[in-house]
Amino acid sequence: MSTAAPTQKQDRLKAHFSNHTPEEHSKRWDDLWSAGDFLPWDRGYANPALIDALAERKDLLPAPKNASGKRARALVPGCGKGYDIALFAAHGYDSYGLEVSENAVKVSDEYLKNPGEGPLEGEYKVFDEAAGRGTMKCLLGDFFEDAWLESAGGLGEGFDVIYDNTFLCALHPTIRPQWAARMQQLLAPGGALICLEFPTHKPPKSGGPPFSLPPTVHEELLKRPGEDISYDEDEKVQSTDRPESDKALHRVAHWKPRRTHDVAIINGEVKDWVSVWHK
Repeated sequence: MSTAAPTQKQDRLKAHFSNHTPEEHSKRWDDLWSAGDFLPWDRGYANPALIDALAERKDLLPAPKNASGKRARALVPGCGKGYDIALFAAHGYDSYGLEVSENAVKVSDEYLKNPGEGPLEGEYKVFDEAAGRGTMKCLLGDFFEDAWLESAGGLGEGFDVIYDNTFLCALHPTIRPQWAARMQQLLAPGGALICLEFPTHKPPKSGGPPFSLPPTVHEELLKRPGEDISYDEDEKVQSTDRPESDKALHRVAHWKPRRTHDVAIINGEVKDWVSVWHK
């Protein structure tokens, strides 16, 4: 497939954030949602890699309902329009998306009124009649603050499933240690963090968003959540033999999906990876 169009879109997105500090990025995302004419991350449906993971790798995830009938909670930070919210709810989870953009929440609220059955293979239909469909809700808030948690039932023991898809890659690299610490805090004991690792093939020095995100980034961040990681002169994350901290998340599965969005298929080869992490 041609990479010209994706490259042009990434260049335009990068330019939108150039000369703005990380503290200003939330406003810049909201400006894009407000205009609504350039949303290159919106593919029109959930990533097929997640659709397949939920259908085929349930052994890695908490059950959507426990024996007493209580639903597990799923969190999708940076959820955009809400495709993943609808997908997790179809699998029986009480599903919460989070957006820092007020305009994104408005778009998601409208979409979630009736997401339909999904444009691929009916992925938003109820997957298990015994589990039924969970809650679908998009919340307004800053991932790194707590105010939004009340609308999701509070933190409690944490979220049973958290899904990161083009969220970490949208954050400036200086914020990555905070991302890891917050994921560790929000994930419930026995919960699962699912990461769609993208873009893995982008040169680190090309900047972002989206910023280069090879598997080494997750490995180094999650072995010692909250601590800085090392980069070489080419801005590539360095793999180290640092021991895990007592807050480490453990990678229990890592695979290249058989299908994903077209933007991550280069010359017929899937470049994305999926990783699942447990506390």
